[in-house]
Amino acid sequence: MVTSEEGVYDGVISRHLNRRLSRPIARALKRTPVTPNQVSVVSLGVAALALVAFAYGYNIVGGVLTQVSSIVDGVDGDLARVKGMASPFGGFLDAVLDRYADVLIVMGLAMWTAITQDATLAWVLGFWAVTGSLIISYTRARVPDAARTVFDRGVTSLTSRDVRLLVIAVGAVAGQGLVTLALIAGSTHGVVFLRLVRARRVLANRGGDE
Repeated sequence: MVTSEEGVYDGVISRHLNRRLSRPIARALKRTPVTPNQVSVVSLGVAALALVAFAYGYNIVGGVLTQVSSIVDGVDGDLARVKGMASPFGGFLDAVLDRYADVLIVMGLAMWTAITQDATLAWVLGFWAVTGSLIISYTRARVPDAARTVFDRGVTSLTSRDVRLLVIAVGAVAGQGLVTLALIAGSTHGVVFLRLVRARRVLANRGGDE
């Protein structure tokens, strides 16, 4: 079961970077008692450590932990596949924990940015970055199954979770908190708008327009 944050497909970063690391880790864990759900919890734990690192001013450590969390998040799906333990609840749990991890990481970056740069702007951008990250996932969760792949290509496939976390990781390591938050906020809400436009057209053509 190879899925993205929205449960359908791997983003470009997952396909070309994260899976190169998560798959060998999953194979190494195949004969251990470790379960995919436990790995999902570990991924959330790494995200929490990223927030702590940001809060204490260690932006580089926070950025690295952000990407580590993204990689570990891919291990649960790979481990579920190699162990034959894929389940609807496992996918549901992973999706819920990913949302918590998203909030922890973005808020951690906002905290560090508020301390080191413009506090008011940091919190405003942090709010919009968090809401955009959550609504991106919600748009796919709410679109009917038959039309779900409409977001798998073109500009509406941008800002997937793996891409967002890599942008945050790179931005944090580079010390560009405000720029990174603005990029996440602007791109996610922009893609949400484009998804609304595309969904209306596709669902209307399929008789699903309300």
